[in-house]
Amino acid sequence: MKFEHVLLGVLANKPYHGYELMKWFDVEGQFIRSNTHHSQIYRELARMVKNGLVEFEVDPREGRPDAKVYRITEIGQQVLLEWVRSPYEPTSRFQDADFNTRFSFTVGLDVEAALRVVETELTYRRDQVAASRVRKRGYVGVEPIPGLDMERAARYGEQMHLFGADSVDHWMDWLEEIRAMLIADIARTASTADAEEESA
Repeated sequence: MKFEHVLLGVLANKPYHGYELMKWFDVEGQFIRSNTHHSQIYRELARMVKNGLVEFEVDPREGRPDAKVYRITEIGQQVLLEWVRSPYEPTSRFQDADFNTRFSFTVGLDVEAALRVVETELTYRRDQVAASRVRKRGYVGVEPIPGLDMERAARYGEQMHLFGADSVDHWMDWLEEIRAMLIADIARTASTADAEEESA
């Protein structure tokens, strides 16, 4: 996931001052991209301005340095749409920031692309569970260092496995619910479009 896609997704909602973007990454954005430093934001914005993806207006401030208000350009909108419609590749860890970012920026722009993202994630997790849920767990033929309690490590390892399995199951249940909602939204949109076409 490129940083420019995150910034384009944020700027698609509204223009932002650089300081407002910093605050966004400190609050909402921490779940998408952690430890984003303000210098990274300004450096990336400068590159994006140079490439025509965003532009800015100067907001004069009396008694303070002027601020720049950044907004997405038509080229930036096209790049954002190309990204949200491009194939999504799940990561091995479920509930990864890549999925959350892609889905949150896609669902408002292209509901059918959002459905593809959800279905890809769901298929990947089902396959992952089928391949790993029944695997043999534990350590075989190991020679632990002195002081390493293998029995305790195995006992807590099993608890972590059970928690992880339960979490993945809840994640897949949620994906199923979101999938059903998206399918219903697509059907409603198609029905509304058909009704408008008939009345025209």
